[in-house]
Amino acid sequence: MTNFTAFLFYVLVSNLSPGPNTIISMSNASRYGFKKSIRFNIGIFFGVFIIMILCSIFSIALYSIMPSIKPIMSCIGAIYILWLALKTYKSTPNSNNIISNPTNTFLYGLLLQFFNPNTIIYGIMTVSTFIIPYYKSVLMLTIFSGILALIGFVATCCWSLFGSLAQKFLVQHNKIVNITMSLLLVYCAISLFL
Repeated sequence: MTNFTAFLFYVLVSNLSPGPNTIISMSNASRYGFKKSIRFNIGIFFGVFIIMILCSIFSIALYSIMPSIKPIMSCIGAIYILWLALKTYKSTPNSNNIISNPTNTFLYGLLLQFFNPNTIIYGIMTVSTFIIPYYKSVLMLTIFSGILALIGFVATCCWSLFGSLAQKFLVQHNKIVNITMSLLLVYCAISLFL
């Protein structure tokens, strides 16, 4: 890899900036606590790992057909993210009703990645720009997929930690926090079309 610094900055900024994964991680930790939010973050790890493996395997084919897939994925992703924004807006602090608000589960974190166009586009861009031109072996692609998933996991855990540390503030200002997080998710949905 000729420009490891650019790769590292791109990956860190992409993973630490607000998006569906980080916002929901923070929201889960503020409502359920850090320990109970970890299973969602582990789901994100495995979901991102699978997406990165798929992007590695199919990067050349996906890159060539990306223009025809992108509008469909953007619409599906935007609808899903807007649904998440509505759930976030309506959520209440310390809700223990897992059936009506199952956002802190492993499965939710895992499946979110397959409907999160940010993760898919991030995977395609990262793999096709920084990895495939230099590494094509199955071992190296698997290692890079694991590294990218681990960085995403650490980033969502950082956001979860912030959510749990600021839990008292977040609970006291629940409506403002929910509106802010919902608006950030709406921004994520709109940004798919910009």
